[in-house]
Amino acid sequence: MRTEAPPSPGEDLAGYLRSYVQEMAFGGEEPGVVMDRYHTPDIAWYNNGLHLDRERLMAHARPVRRRVTRCDLDIHDALVCGDQVAARYTLTAVARDRATVTEIHMFGRLAPDGRLCRIDQLTRTSATEEDR
Repeated sequence: MRTEAPPSPGEDLAGYLRSYVQEMAFGGEEPGVVMDRYHTPDIAWYNNGLHLDRERLMAHARPVRRRVTRCDLDIHDALVCGDQVAARYTLTAVARDRATVTEIHMFGRLAPDGRLCRIDQLTRTSATEEDR
């Protein structure tokens, strides 16, 4: 059971990234509850130009919860300026004993309540040591 509220993206962008990833991948709450904690219901999330709405994001979370056994973030930069955010980080996810390393450059806009209402991100999958 949660004892304190996790940080909103507007309060602590790096904290949001860590909390959101862990809660979506390993949390006991329904994905929709986690989504709504950090994002507005009309979230517009663009990943490499592909639009993901709330329903598509939640549909993506369900299989991740079944397959991923570990998820690590290395946050290189996290900036908040007014209603704009930017982050550069590396996400390493382990599924079926195989690691996938993804470099992420994220830009976003905050709603007045500090939740994200838009995300534009560019991602690149990197080779792991075992793939080289």
